[in-house]
Amino acid sequence: MASEPAATTLATMNTTTPLPRPQRLWPGLALATAGSIAFSGKAIIVKLAYRHGVDAATLIMYRMLFALPLFLGLAWWAGRGRPPLEARDWRVVVGLGFSGYYLASFLDFAGLAYVSAAFERLVLYLNPTLVLLIGRVVFKRRVAGAQLLALAVSYAGVLLVFGHEMRAAGPHVALGAALVFGSAVSYALYLVFSGEEVRRLGSLRLTGLATSVACLFCLAQFALVRPLAAAHVAPQVLWLSLLNATLCTFLPVLLVMMAIERVGATVAAQTGMVGPLSTILMGVVILGEPLTGWIVAGTVFVLTGIWLLAKAHPKT
Repeated sequence: MASEPAATTLATMNTTTPLPRPQRLWPGLALATAGSIAFSGKAIIVKLAYRHGVDAATLIMYRMLFALPLFLGLAWWAGRGRPPLEARDWRVVVGLGFSGYYLASFLDFAGLAYVSAAFERLVLYLNPTLVLLIGRVVFKRRVAGAQLLALAVSYAGVLLVFGHEMRAAGPHVALGAALVFGSAVSYALYLVFSGEEVRRLGSLRLTGLATSVACLFCLAQFALVRPLAAAHVAPQVLWLSLLNATLCTFLPVLLVMMAIERVGATVAAQTGMVGPLSTILMGVVILGEPLTGWIVAGTVFVLTGIWLLAKAHPKT
């Protein structure tokens, strides 16, 4: 997905959650950390696959093809013993699947063809700030001064890295940044409008259903825009797509949800801040991307902004 279910926890960081007992804290922290690192590996795998000449539509098709049986199984398992979906539920699931998982994923994959994995992760980590802004515009929710400061700090970090990448890699970075930012907006819309359906269906059932719908959208997109011959890709692309679908897509969903059950959404979300750091490290070690002072500074700004946003509690 784009910002992935980990972003769901980031969007709910101001939810009051009882603190877990110390003996239950470390297993939950380990699950949240593993889930965040696994999610972050998606960008690395996509960048590796692009080295074999595959395009975004074909790459995302294979990822979703391999992920589809897993998410169908998740939807079935989470829906056992629960009432079947009504027509209204199906309409909402299709809409959420299109915005949160199909469109967000495709824009993210397309953007990764132009920007570094580290920059992509920083842009996606703006997701909580986008949820806040959409809530202000659509639902007229009040934004506190501390939240505005958090927004300013986060976006300053992204702009810092963006300016450096523009100078180092050229103007095509602007296109990549716009695509990845569009992905973040698409997933933020999913988070904003999925709240009621999460309460109706449950988070795992909704994730399984919406992602399955997105998989079908991706398969249909490939059938419409690419010739069948485009499915013939290097074996490395197939293995990378299988790894992406399992280790970096399906497994992290389960890890993050298990972490939330043990330590709550707030702690799980704060632990998820390891995501951008792990992406930068993997980008340097696996992809050979440079580790510059600009990237380090931008990461510090973004993570500080998200931390400030987590601590901001607007008066109601």
